[in-house]
Amino acid sequence: MYYLLGGVTLSRLKFKNKYIKIIVMSLCLILPLGLGSIIYKLNSKVSEIEAIKIDEDDQIKQQYQLLLQNLFDYRNKAILEQNEEILKELYDTDKKTGLWAYEHEVEKMKYLKNWSSKQGVTFNDIKTKVKIRKVKEKETDLYGIICNVATDYNYSYENEKDVKNIFRIGTEHYLNVKIKDNQYIITKEWYTDPFADSLNLENIKSDDIRSYILAQQKPDIQLTQEQQKAIDYAHRYCGVSTEEEYEFKFNREYKNFNPDGGDCANFASQIMYESGRFKKNSIWNYNNRDGTKAWGNAQGFKNYILNSGRGSLICKGSYEETYKESYNLRPGDFVAYEKGGRITHVSTVTGMDSKGYPLVTCHNTDRLLVPWDLGWSNKTIRFHLIRVHY
Repeated sequence: MYYLLGGVTLSRLKFKNKYIKIIVMSLCLILPLGLGSIIYKLNSKVSEIEAIKIDEDDQIKQQYQLLLQNLFDYRNKAILEQNEEILKELYDTDKKTGLWAYEHEVEKMKYLKNWSSKQGVTFNDIKTKVKIRKVKEKETDLYGIICNVATDYNYSYENEKDVKNIFRIGTEHYLNVKIKDNQYIITKEWYTDPFADSLNLENIKSDDIRSYILAQQKPDIQLTQEQQKAIDYAHRYCGVSTEEEYEFKFNREYKNFNPDGGDCANFASQIMYESGRFKKNSIWNYNNRDGTKAWGNAQGFKNYILNSGRGSLICKGSYEETYKESYNLRPGDFVAYEKGGRITHVSTVTGMDSKGYPLVTCHNTDRLLVPWDLGWSNKTIRFHLIRVHY
């Protein structure tokens, strides 16, 4: 015998909450007493339980959002002060995974110091915004957390300390935290670190580079309407938009190819296409959630732009061979990064800082107006600076 609830038999209903199952089983025993009123009570009770569950989930997420916010703020303070001891307090270094996480942050901290010295800048502040996606209690006092993080880096040049420049980096973190000595510490952390491509600034003549950069001035540039559309699109859909409505979001009209190996070329192609300047064709095309090699592959994208005449090479070479020429980059142009003889990443220029240093926006590890070489500091890396013909 089956009883109908809104046209669905009880035998086919699937209930995720054990309390809802108990209610349904109880009501099945007394259905003859009045189906209409029982259905109304069932619906009310289900809605009430689900509302409580959602509210509890939100409270848990808010609690751990505050927890991680405090942890990241403390870590940012350590990075700004170059204080390894403060940093170490945040990790369970008795565990290998905790020690590895700590050692990586130390390496990144030293890299930022070296890069800022090369650049002639001082970091004034680092602020982090956290969005919790999932929290799971793995065992007593040990929690697994998945979250999105947007980090703003505020810096000034040595000879214009009152002028603030800000760039934003987005990362997705999976970490374990536990309670130890009445405080939370990190026992494991994994995230796609945008600085991890290269943390090496050895063998670069930083003094000469710094002097050159500090002597520059930001140019006065007039953008075309199509360039402006490209820049607006890039800033909105980069994954770490400053517009709250688009924060931690890509454009859903396009597939996210990160799980397939990377989304940088796909996003660079989107920026060009959404500007209204460039039309798709049989070689450079996106359709039915898929893109051609020229659309979605970094090497293929760079080759197509140059071979099609839609772009031209400004220069290519090591950082020391290209940093002066980089001041010829303009919003809408792009930088291709070569490792091991192949282009592995592309970023679109979408602005300049107070010294006219080009800033890029991209996917993979999401960047918004980030100095074009930051995280790519290695003598084996070659840069291809490409002018796009808007």
